[in-house]
Amino acid sequence: MPTPTSADNGSSGLPELIRTIAALREHCPWMGALTHESLVEYLIEEAYEVVDSIEAGAVDEELRGELGDVLLQVVLHARLAEERGSFDFAAVARGINAKMIRRNRHVFKADGSLQDSFPSSVQEIIVKWDAAKRAEKPERKDPFEGIPPHLPALAGAQKSFDRAVRAGMSVDTQSRLAAVGLPVIPASEEALGELLLAVVAGAREQGLDAERALRAAVRSFQNNQAQPS
Repeated sequence: MPTPTSADNGSSGLPELIRTIAALREHCPWMGALTHESLVEYLIEEAYEVVDSIEAGAVDEELRGELGDVLLQVVLHARLAEERGSFDFAAVARGINAKMIRRNRHVFKADGSLQDSFPSSVQEIIVKWDAAKRAEKPERKDPFEGIPPHLPALAGAQKSFDRAVRAGMSVDTQSRLAAVGLPVIPASEEALGELLLAVVAGAREQGLDAERALRAAVRSFQNNQAQPS
């Protein structure tokens, strides 16, 4: 008789996964040798595979598998921490649940129960979210603090502009476009992608590193915004 699956026995599947990883850490030399540092490359790789799966319009079964690979990385990191007596997976889950309740007071009351009414617009939600973050970390004055420095340059640039606009800073898009001789941005993502690809191709021919150049430009933008006017 086949062993019942998690769906059959009503289990969430997480306890079984956590036990499996604990056994592998104890009895598999390769798994036992893993560290937080050696797992970093796998965490990044698995996250990108989820992105690829979504953008390729993957069927649900494939996406489920890719999400499982990401979950595996979380369980592994939590197991490593548990082995040194720091925290476990349950603490990770409790922490992120508490954070989501704390940061989303437009949906939840302090005790985790639902509010009596909810915002009607995304903009209202963003305002409330930012207010909750400021109340939680009043010492954080730099709007760019918390943006991972190792983000791909394009993602870092977009997040930096998002943070600047939400902080009420001037982005001056038209002046930036005019400064590089570009009157408008293409109206579609397909055309924008071709423009960006052409820029990278031109940079390569000139012996320039487009990723490094954009990272430097993002740092310059952040530093200039931080200067008193």
